[in-house]
Amino acid sequence: MSPLETLGFALGTSFASGLNLYATIAAAGLFQRFGIVELPPQLQVLAHPLVLGIAIALFLVEFVADKIPYVDTAWDGIHTFIRPPAAAFLSYTAFTGGGFPEEWKLAAALLAGGVALTSHGAKASTRAAVNVTPEPVSNWTLSALEDGLVVFLTWMAARHPLLTACLVVVLVIVAVFVIWRLYAFLRAAVQLLRKKLSPASP
Repeated sequence: MSPLETLGFALGTSFASGLNLYATIAAAGLFQRFGIVELPPQLQVLAHPLVLGIAIALFLVEFVADKIPYVDTAWDGIHTFIRPPAAAFLSYTAFTGGGFPEEWKLAAALLAGGVALTSHGAKASTRAAVNVTPEPVSNWTLSALEDGLVVFLTWMAARHPLLTACLVVVLVIVAVFVIWRLYAFLRAAVQLLRKKLSPASP
């Protein structure tokens, strides 16, 4: 891969990792193992049975947790400290061994971590807003759509990295808009709840 293609791959998998890290690793590893895509040489270790086994097992745990209201919010809260650093590490690794300068590797890692944090923030904010509703269908639907997007982005990043980079730019803009809108919604909901819980003035 050229430097731009490697960056496109890193951005695509970073956005996907922000949504579901374990699905991203499992999808990338399975795609490599079955010859559907060819990962950068440094990341072909993702197809190793041990890595695949752990990724799939953790994906199954997240698959269940992701569909239970409030459990998904707690899971996302914990993974705020896991998904962005993991995305940064994957990006740094993708640039390792290709003769890229160290500053390129670090810059790519920082960019990948920021992209993953943005997609993670949009997911977490959306889930927190959806949990206000009592029915579980919205959670299940969102979870299925997110998992589908993760698999699609992982495949796109490996097969069409430059196109994926353009797509990620659009997705990041959408994610920032979602975070901004839902933050305002959640803040208004908290203020309304405080008014209802506060004692009535004489």
